[in-house]
Amino acid sequence: MAVLHNRISQQELKQRLMEEPFKRVTISYYQYFPIVNPQEFRDELYKALYPLGVFGRIYVAKEGMNAQISVPEHHFDAFKTYIHGLAHLQGLRLNIAVDDDGKSFWVLKIKVREKIVADGIEDPAFNMENKGKYVNALEMNTLLADPETTVIDMRNHYEYEVGHFENAIEIPSDTFRDQLPMALEALKGKEDKNVVMYCTGGIRCEKASAFMKHNGFKNVYHLEGGVIQYAHQVKENGLESKFIGKNFVFDNRLGERITGDVIAHCHQCGKPCDTHTNCKNDGCHLLFIQCEDCREKYQGCCSKECLDTVDMPLERQKELRKGIDKGRNVFNKSKSRLRPRLNEILGTKPVFGSKDLAPENTDKKIE
Repeated sequence: MAVLHNRISQQELKQRLMEEPFKRVTISYYQYFPIVNPQEFRDELYKALYPLGVFGRIYVAKEGMNAQISVPEHHFDAFKTYIHGLAHLQGLRLNIAVDDDGKSFWVLKIKVREKIVADGIEDPAFNMENKGKYVNALEMNTLLADPETTVIDMRNHYEYEVGHFENAIEIPSDTFRDQLPMALEALKGKEDKNVVMYCTGGIRCEKASAFMKHNGFKNVYHLEGGVIQYAHQVKENGLESKFIGKNFVFDNRLGERITGDVIAHCHQCGKPCDTHTNCKNDGCHLLFIQCEDCREKYQGCCSKECLDTVDMPLERQKELRKGIDKGRNVFNKSKSRLRPRLNEILGTKPVFGSKDLAPENTDKKIE
C-alpha cells in the first residue's frame, strides 16, 4: 500500500532540500470546480506528485483545489502534463514565482478542507460561476487610471503593508471571512461604479468578486492570476508597474520583490524595511518586520522578553509566555489606524463598533 503522508523529520527534510543538486520552480495555482470525493482526489494527487519530488501545500475541498508548491525543474513538464490532464484543469494557469530561490518548501502536504478559501458564506444561492470579469495587467493599469474606479486589496494587513497597488484600499482585517462583509458595507452606494479586486494569486479576489456580484454590484473586475501574474505581464510587455513594493507570499521566502520601493518600516526601530520574519523564540514565532541591525541586536527575536528566554527549553519558554497578550506589541496594526483612511477615500462614515477597531493578534507562523 502506498504511503500517503510524510514520515521524515522536518530537520532532515530541510537538510535534504539544501543539498539538492538541481533547481526547483515555485508555482501557485487554484481552480474552483466540483470535487465529489475530496479525500479520494487528495490521495490520488499525492500518489502522482510525490514521485515527482513535488514539495508544498495543497488544499482540496468540494469547491476545488488551491496549491503553493515547488517542482524540480527536470520534472516540470511531467508535472504540467499530469495537472493539465485532470478533468476541469485543462489549460489551468500556473503562476510561476517572480523572485524564486527554489527553497520555498521542503515537504509535500495535501489536506482536505471544508473550503479552499474560508469565506463564512452560508447563502445556498451563492454561485462561484457568477464572478467578476478577469482583467490582465494592461487592463488593470487602464482601470487604475480612471478616478471613478475603486481598487480593493483582498489580502491581510501584513501583506498590504509591504506592497500594494497605488491608491488601493486596505480592508482592515486579518481574515478573508471578515473582509467580505466589511468590503460590502464599505462600498455601499457604489453598486454601479467600477470595483476592481486583487490578491496574491487570484483565488481570494475571484471569490470576492462573486460575492460582490451576488450582493448587487454590477461592474466588478478581478486581477487574473493576482499580483504574481501581473508582475510577469508588466515585465513581458514593458508596462509601468502600478504595484509598488513587495508581494508577500506564504512560503519560506515570505516575499518576492516587484519593485525596488521599500514602503514598510522595521517594527522595532522604524527605519525603512520590508523583510518579514518569524520570531526566533520557539515559544512565540510572531510574524513581524525586522531590519538587519535589529535582527543582530535582538538575535532574530521580536522583543527583549523573547530574547531573554530564547535559549531556554521550549516548554519553559511557553510556560513563561503563557497568557501574554501579543496584541499589546507594536507589531500589531490596529484597525483604528486603518479605518480613517478607508473613510477618507470612500467618503463614508464609520460603520464598525469599538470591538471591530481593537488590535488583533497577528501571530502568524509560516511553515
